[in-house]
Amino acid sequence: MELTQGVRFDSLGLSPEMMRALRERNIELSTPVQAGCIPPMLAWKDVIAKAPTGTGKTFAYGIPIVEHIDPADESVQAVILAPTRELAIQITDELRDIASYRAGVRMVCLYGGQPIGKQIDILKKRPQIVVATPGRLSDHMKRRTVRVDTAQTVVLDEADRMLDMGFIHDVTRLLDRMNKRKNLGMFSATISREVMDIAWVHQRDAEEITVRADEENKPDILQYRLEVTHDGKAEAIAKIMDGGEFDRAMVFCNTKGSTERIAKFLQMRGVDAECIHGDIPQKKREQVMDKFRKGELRVFVATDVAARGIDVDDVDVVFNCDVPDENQDYVHRIGRTGRARRHGMAVSLIADYPSKMRIDNIAKCTENVIVPARMDADGKLTAESTPGK
Repeated sequence: MELTQGVRFDSLGLSPEMMRALRERNIELSTPVQAGCIPPMLAWKDVIAKAPTGTGKTFAYGIPIVEHIDPADESVQAVILAPTRELAIQITDELRDIASYRAGVRMVCLYGGQPIGKQIDILKKRPQIVVATPGRLSDHMKRRTVRVDTAQTVVLDEADRMLDMGFIHDVTRLLDRMNKRKNLGMFSATISREVMDIAWVHQRDAEEITVRADEENKPDILQYRLEVTHDGKAEAIAKIMDGGEFDRAMVFCNTKGSTERIAKFLQMRGVDAECIHGDIPQKKREQVMDKFRKGELRVFVATDVAARGIDVDDVDVVFNCDVPDENQDYVHRIGRTGRARRHGMAVSLIADYPSKMRIDNIAKCTENVIVPARMDADGKLTAESTPGK
């Protein structure tokens, strides 16, 4: 089933408590992936959904999961697997929002980099929903600090990314252990061979939902490429931000060193910027992301791991300080802007011929129009030429 539009949430037969939580967030209309997935998952059917990033996948499976939870049952009733700790934290935050009026619904987020003792203490409170990265959930199962064989619903979020990262054996072992489940939901931006293999083995008569990034739900993102010198990337970002056209920005780099250099340069220029990457302690990473989510940080500089882990609706501009190595990473990066029907901009900084070749290839393979741009003295960008279709 291919979908291009959503329906009103009050037409989906949700509980008064769920509707109250949605109304509190001023949400009335579902996205296409939510309209496609909520009814079959409420009916305990398996689902495999292909949808672009930023289309509301968390609510698509989170709403049926929260609706199904029996607060009187203290066993694990649902398990959600995510590829990164950042995404796991984000999922948990969103589920807490929609479960706010369901008394007795408890959840836990399990991921590496956080003291395992703290997680064990939360598990002793008998949460019914477990959100986890595959590696850390496997650790807890080996320690016998959690039992997931009682799970009725299992969800693999960003399944393509999880399998690309080498979690396929962990995931299949976990699915084998959770063999009493009533339904399995798989959510993915791309349906790779590995994703299909898991679907064939572990799903039965799955409802297939595809949300095309057509004109109705494709983000409104103006994409530029700007030629700069290697040493001029940070200066260009600072100048554009100084121009006053943008309030909030995300900057993506390919290396940890680049994130540090760009953030420090922006700070020296008086731009409120901080960075995260794999060598920064988890607690600090969470603090920086939380500041950005709350609007207390203007520029967020990160390696690609954060592209999957932060969900903010009002990012005005995304900078590709380095052109990504993978086409799909480009799609995920620019998908941080132009959300919730807002207009967004993505600027890729091109400092050498290989980067120009990469951005041309990305444009061709992802069917995105990336326009050559020039920057004036005030940091304002304009197209060098009108893009062809």
